[in-house]
Amino acid sequence: MLLRQVHCPRKPSSLGATRRFSTTSPLFLYRDTIQNLKIGSHTRVIFQGFTGKQATANAVESRAWGTNIVGGVTPGREGVHPVLQDLPVYPTVRSAVDNLKPDATGIYVAAHQAAGAIEEAIEAEIPLIVAVAEHIPLHDMLRIHSMLKSQSKCRLVGANAPGIISPLGHCRIGFQPLPAFSPGHIGVVAKSGTLSYETVASLTRAGLGQSLCIGMGGDVVAGTDFVDALRVFERDEDTHGIIIVGEVGGMAEEEAAEWISSYHQNTPNPKPIAALVAGKIIKPGYVMGHAGAWAGRGENSADEKYRILRDAGAVMVDHPSQFGRVMEKLMGSKESQPQPKPMKSRRQYHTNALSSGFLRPSAGTALPHFDQSQRQERRALHYQERQASAMLESEYNVSTVRPPASASPRNAWILSLTIDRSKREPCFLLMDANPESTEPPRRIPVDRNSTGIIHTALGFSDVELPELVQLLFALENIFYKYEAVAVEIHVALTNDGGTRLWIYDPRITFDDAAFRSCGRHEALHASRKVSREVIDPAELDAEKDGIVYVKLGDQDDPSYNIGTLVNGAGLAMNTVDALALPPHNANAANFLDTGGKATSETVKKSFALLLRDKRVKVVFVNIFGGLTLGDMIARGILLAFGELGLEERGIPVVVRIRGTNEEEGQRVLRESGLGIWAFDGFDEAAAKCVELAKAREEEERDN
Repeated sequence: MLLRQVHCPRKPSSLGATRRFSTTSPLFLYRDTIQNLKIGSHTRVIFQGFTGKQATANAVESRAWGTNIVGGVTPGREGVHPVLQDLPVYPTVRSAVDNLKPDATGIYVAAHQAAGAIEEAIEAEIPLIVAVAEHIPLHDMLRIHSMLKSQSKCRLVGANAPGIISPLGHCRIGFQPLPAFSPGHIGVVAKSGTLSYETVASLTRAGLGQSLCIGMGGDVVAGTDFVDALRVFERDEDTHGIIIVGEVGGMAEEEAAEWISSYHQNTPNPKPIAALVAGKIIKPGYVMGHAGAWAGRGENSADEKYRILRDAGAVMVDHPSQFGRVMEKLMGSKESQPQPKPMKSRRQYHTNALSSGFLRPSAGTALPHFDQSQRQERRALHYQERQASAMLESEYNVSTVRPPASASPRNAWILSLTIDRSKREPCFLLMDANPESTEPPRRIPVDRNSTGIIHTALGFSDVELPELVQLLFALENIFYKYEAVAVEIHVALTNDGGTRLWIYDPRITFDDAAFRSCGRHEALHASRKVSREVIDPAELDAEKDGIVYVKLGDQDDPSYNIGTLVNGAGLAMNTVDALALPPHNANAANFLDTGGKATSETVKKSFALLLRDKRVKVVFVNIFGGLTLGDMIARGILLAFGELGLEERGIPVVVRIRGTNEEEGQRVLRESGLGIWAFDGFDEAAAKCVELAKAREEEERDN
């Protein structure tokens, strides 16, 4: 029986009517477009949103570096670019394609416009589409992926990705910090932008450059995944070594491990592969910055992913700064490497330290009233439980009960309509509710056969099929109508000899990007306060400023004493992970991601959040800039010192700034006259944090 599809709402103004796209032959699949990832000096690039401030700045820099930008698109405009006056601007993607014959497009538009822009690029059959925007609603991207899977012309990188860059071919489609990159023979694929920057900087310092770096991105579903990238690297003669940078969430790392294992078995002289997995220390039920950085039902932890990749033959590291040394050893002689100019290496400097025992630093449709300028750049999973029961009862006549005492774990199941991240589509997920069960969850496609498959798998042979049909119909309609990430219930049979199906513990998990980016489902978002969700007030305050802040550990445990302030979700996760590992063996009090577009004001507000946690004895600022500028971060730190009274509070601050404008940022701190410990290397900075935190605890005990 085929369940009725309820399509997610979309804005007619941004997405338009349904468009046609190429379906050349069923023999050609989306996976056959991976060759489109091999960019270089030959790649003709256009920008969508070409005359916007961000696109203009990026185009000027990328073009000066060597990227072959041939023009772009801005709806309603035609002529030449106001800054790049030798480059044409077209009002539509189709007219740009007809005139410029591009090989790739970089999409530089806001999240609420991005899905429509991607759809236009697919319709125009541009071979490579790079989407950098964060916070594109999940269901918009599911629709895009259903289009991509039915054609063989276009390949998507992203969304929520730094893009793709070929240092060998001097082609950048994204916002990667160019000083970190150098031409060479190592291919890099990463979920996290900031961790990929750390990775390539480590390689460059070791005298090892990069052939091609692909940003998989941190969304729930990605246009290009690890296996896609590995297939490119395997065939690419310019790539002699490979790096994978993963994180918690999804199964892309496990699929990469399976590919690596097969590659090693079937290849006489395999290219060396090293890897990292961030997110070993997380707070269950929370999104750790990236939209996809959370472990769903039946998914492995970051620790388990680490082990699986290691067992498959990847050489594992705990921090991206280690990749240079590891790959230098794996690659052997560097004589075949184009020799890049080494990045400048600095040791610590300390400005104006005082002489005390520790450092005293001196559902619906678009809402007409929704103001896009007030969008919050925060993404989270929200859980609704009472609301879920009410929806099932009132809208679909599905009765829920309290967890029945007669339902033992052995005859209870968890049934969910959620996302199959690997197949980039919705699926039913069925798993034994017994926590001791070793049976893996089963993912069942949403199609005409799903009802029968689920009925058989449950083993509830006496349950009438219409009862299950009604339940699945309700789950599917709620999933699409409210743009959910998952709609979950428990099911069990009565133990009294009857055949009644108990339905209990319903739960909706929804991604709030549809509301925050596009203004949809305002009522559902407002009802968040009636859920069981318990959030620290500081975490809620952080959301208002676009900051992702998650408290870690027992709130009464003083060992969680290092406050972390980081730009980028992957780097923030790895900072927390690396602090906990030997030789530091320390506990971060929090995860804090300022976001990829942090400002001085954001940094000041981040400091204010950290200082609300009385456990914090030292603040560790770890920044690697792409869009975030090092000098801007430095000025934010100085702003925090002045307005928050850090000097009077006597809280040490350790800063590590790398990436864009790092020299200027370090100069600002050095010349500030304030007591700030600044470092170039992570391990030195982390060791100083541990030292200062212990010193401050000792002084507090003495006083």
